[in-house]
Amino acid sequence: MKQPTLPIATQGLSSREDPAVSQRTGRTVRVALGNRAYDIMIAVGLMGMIGERIDAVLPGARLAVVTDEQVAEHYLAVVMSSLKQAGIDATSVVLPAGERTKSFASLEHVCDALLAAQLERGDAVVALGGGVIGDLAGFASGIIKRGMRLVQVPTSLLAQVDSSVGGKTGINTAHGKNLIGVFHQPDLVLIDPDCLDTLAPREFRAGYAEVVKYGLIDQPEFLAWLEDSWMDIFSGGPARIEAIARSCQAKAAVVAADEREQGQRALLNLGHTFGHALEAAVGYDSARLVHGEGVAIGMVLAYRFSARMNLASPDDAERVERHLRTVGLPTKLSDIPGDLPDASRLLDLIGQDKKVSRGRLTFILTHGIGQAFIADDVAPDAVRGFLSETMEPV
Repeated sequence: MKQPTLPIATQGLSSREDPAVSQRTGRTVRVALGNRAYDIMIAVGLMGMIGERIDAVLPGARLAVVTDEQVAEHYLAVVMSSLKQAGIDATSVVLPAGERTKSFASLEHVCDALLAAQLERGDAVVALGGGVIGDLAGFASGIIKRGMRLVQVPTSLLAQVDSSVGGKTGINTAHGKNLIGVFHQPDLVLIDPDCLDTLAPREFRAGYAEVVKYGLIDQPEFLAWLEDSWMDIFSGGPARIEAIARSCQAKAAVVAADEREQGQRALLNLGHTFGHALEAAVGYDSARLVHGEGVAIGMVLAYRFSARMNLASPDDAERVERHLRTVGLPTKLSDIPGDLPDASRLLDLIGQDKKVSRGRLTFILTHGIGQAFIADDVAPDAVRGFLSETMEPV
């Protein structure tokens, strides 16, 4: 299978370097935010070097490692040992695993633990886990004492290529996903691709949906490479670190240009408007739907809705669905176990996820592969009709 190397501008690595070499030596992607700039370090074996990496960026800081029970079983002892070897004083907070942990109750628990540990503003929270822990711990670090330091150590593919980068933090409510939170950039992101070897296949596939998203937004050549290389990415070959690095570079470039989502950063929501509504519709029950699966279905819906509105070719939607289905991701509403609300209720949930302005919705739609755009004048009736048709038995 052909494994072409994609060019990516990262520190310490030539764009022509063999991917097998970069798998060993790692990569560093810079998020250029002026005096708040930070590095995303990507390297195999990085988990055992966390102490020295954090000490180099935050010397003298005390730490609170926030994680969940599943991740703690694999990595907490390794991380705490590395911190101890670096002479770093650290405590830990372990939470239940799952999307439902992104709640007011968990946020209160984490905040109480950080305050009880008497951490100061210059100390740091280490978010060790997937997107749930990264969002929750990041939110806590952003509000405790009006802002502590933050280190993201993402252990899922979804978190490594998306949620750990860019400073979006938050929790869910009954009204929708991520509706309460703050922008709070990390001081450092540490990514060890070896963590993905302990990830459940379903979670890995879900994270891969976010990788595909970058190709669908504005990098058609990246999607073509993924179509050729996905098996190597899934099996842990050299293409895996290439895919992670390319995704981080794409996210970093968007964040640097539009940190607080006032404009083009909204393109990163491709598939998320539909996906978040579906997550809310199942009550954030991860047995039925996890975030990346919602995004996968959402991206297909975004492409099919674009085709219905005569904005793009139906062939593009077929191509997107075919690739996502090939890797084992759900692509249809009927792929979600159990009953879903009707189209009107789903539209209500969509309206909660994105702002409604004078009766019009904002969606990320497309003119084709790699041609996503912000549509801020979508008529709710058009979306309702599309959902009704999509939900009808075939």
